[in-house]
Amino acid sequence: MLPRSQSLPSTTASKPASGKAVLGTVAITADLGDIVKRLRNQQGLTQGALAEWAGTGERFIVDLERGKPTLQLDKVLAVLDTLGARLAVMER
Repeated sequence: MLPRSQSLPSTTASKPASGKAVLGTVAITADLGDIVKRLRNQQGLTQGALAEWAGTGERFIVDLERGKPTLQLDKVLAVLDTLGARLAVMER
C-alpha cells in the first residue's frame, strides 16, 4: 500500500451510470496482464516502480503482465489496489 502522503496519478476512463469504470474483461490470465500493463503505462510507472509501491518484486510484475497463470492472488490484488483498480466477478 502507498503511504498516505503519496499517491499515484489517476487514470482516466469513462464511467457507466453505476459510477465504476469497466477496465476490461478477463477470460484468460493474459487479459489481466494487459489491463495491468495499460494502467501502469497510463500512470507513467515503470515495472520496478509499480513493484516497489505494491510491495512485490519486479519479476512478479513482469510475470503478471505476461499472463503467467500461477501467480499469487493476494499479490495480484495488491498490484491492482496500488493502481487504483479492483477485481470483480460477474455471471457470464
